[in-house]
Amino acid sequence: MLFYVYAGYPILVFLLATLRKRKVKKGSYEPKITVLIPAFNEAENIEETLRNKINLVYPKEKLEIIVISDGSTDDTDKIVGKYEKSGVKLIRQDPRSGKTVALNMAVPQASGEILVFSDANSIYEADALQRLAENFNDPEVGYVTGKMIYTMPNGNVIGDGCSVYMRYENVLRKLETNIGSIIGVDGGIDAVRKELYQPMNPDQLPDFVLPLRVLEQGYRVVYEPDAILYEPSLEASDDEYKMRVRVSLRSLWALKDMRRLLSLSKFRMIAWQVWSHKVLRYFCFVFLIGTYLANAGLWSVSVSYKLLFILQNLGYAVAILFPILHRMWRPLKILYPLNYFTLLNLAATHAFLKFLMGQKQVIWTPRRG
Repeated sequence: MLFYVYAGYPILVFLLATLRKRKVKKGSYEPKITVLIPAFNEAENIEETLRNKINLVYPKEKLEIIVISDGSTDDTDKIVGKYEKSGVKLIRQDPRSGKTVALNMAVPQASGEILVFSDANSIYEADALQRLAENFNDPEVGYVTGKMIYTMPNGNVIGDGCSVYMRYENVLRKLETNIGSIIGVDGGIDAVRKELYQPMNPDQLPDFVLPLRVLEQGYRVVYEPDAILYEPSLEASDDEYKMRVRVSLRSLWALKDMRRLLSLSKFRMIAWQVWSHKVLRYFCFVFLIGTYLANAGLWSVSVSYKLLFILQNLGYAVAILFPILHRMWRPLKILYPLNYFTLLNLAATHAFLKFLMGQKQVIWTPRRG
């Protein structure tokens, strides 16, 4: 099962794309775009983000920028107000209710045909909106996600680890686009046709639920590698772990809410992709535990099982002690992916326990690089 989730599924998607590749009919297309930026206490980042969005290469008369201040108590609102003459609109949400509620409130006030979702610390390449918009020339496309690149000014452990993870994800998204649609997207550079947006429950994860709803409506969700977003990675393992627990927990609730898409008899290809790319991925900790316990039980059977069990224990020990080992010997950065893989699955385990206890997370503190 571990092989299937991380290698078998991508291989099958690759083979399917080879047999029947579905191209996106890109073309010159410049609809009116509204960039939506939810923000909570983002005084440190919001000005750079606004300057970045204002200076993007896109017709100014076709670009609207809306910042939704989610109960901010710092200078976020004041900074945004400075850019009112540049066409930036501020919407205040009180009391603080979370990102999903903020988007539900702002979308009806957006005038764009295409909605682009940005984080308050997301920096786009100059042509990012153009690259996203080209895909909507295809009437079958309802949702487009770009490519996230984590910036690592200090060469920190989590930054390198999640960059390897994102490279893997981006390869998979490119393959999935070739067979029709992708399942996972990046919340910092997403675009959707406004007519396809459906209000979500406060606890639902927008960049998980909304793409699935677009798929349910019969439209494609595709990946655009030339629409690039730069975002700082987290420096501390604890911060990354908390973020991954939150995302995993909200995704589990989203899967429960969207469980109708898991019907292989009704949704076929989409259901297979959701099962393979999401459900089984979030439950890999079960397969890891099963592998470990089975191997322990087979210790006395042969030398090969002994060796495999030793390697498993060594791998987990290195992953857990990695922050210390890395400080002692920098070349160990080659083991970043092992550390991050373990962190992801520990976070998924923690999230599943929270899910079983009925816990939900609607509001959180934004991630800091």
